[in-house]
Amino acid sequence: MSTAVKPRVKAPAKASKGEIFEVKTLVNHEMESGQRKDRQGAVIPRKIIKKFTARYNGRVVFSCDWYPSISSNPYLAFNIKADESGTIQYVWEDDDGTLYEAESKLAVN
Repeated sequence: MSTAVKPRVKAPAKASKGEIFEVKTLVNHEMESGQRKDRQGAVIPRKIIKKFTARYNGRVVFSCDWYPSISSNPYLAFNIKADESGTIQYVWEDDDGTLYEAESKLAVN
């Protein structure tokens, strides 16, 4: 399994007040289900991202739970309404408590 988990986000830097815009995310992660075995027959331990959360100026605007059936390198797209300028924080939480984070800035005019 690769150890480099890299979250990527594509979100606009500017939006008009009230505009609904799309955010696209992708995280490089193997999403090991815990169901497979290695060459020696030992079970490969489960390691999945179990939760994704997006916060816009500290307020949760999107959240979802993920399960072992999610593919590796999961892609996610969702919409947000532009209310005010600020920061959007993205957090992916792994089974073992590891957090993978990214953020984007939004200027609202």
